[in-house]
Amino acid sequence: MSDSTPPKDGDFASWVDEKSEALKFELGEKFPVPPTELHSPSVHVETGRQKLEEVLLEHEEPTPEFLEELKALENAAPLSDDELARQALEAGGDDGDNKTPE
Repeated sequence: MSDSTPPKDGDFASWVDEKSEALKFELGEKFPVPPTELHSPSVHVETGRQKLEEVLLEHEEPTPEFLEELKALENAAPLSDDELARQALEAGGDDGDNKTPE
């Protein structure tokens, strides 16, 4: 940032943007962001658990844990209407208030 030529009339905003981008780059080179230490082969990096949307929509390769969970869900007994109603009444909906179920 030694080359600090003053801006011409009307170019002050672009000059400030240019200098701030140069400073960001310079600081990024001096102080790189370390990688996260949460990387584990048994835990999905972003969410802790892989989601169906990630496999179907984002074309991620399903993890063995995801496939096990999917198989357990397929083999589970169906819920009764009473159980579904109970779960619906306990769910808080979008606002998180279980006094006003949706």
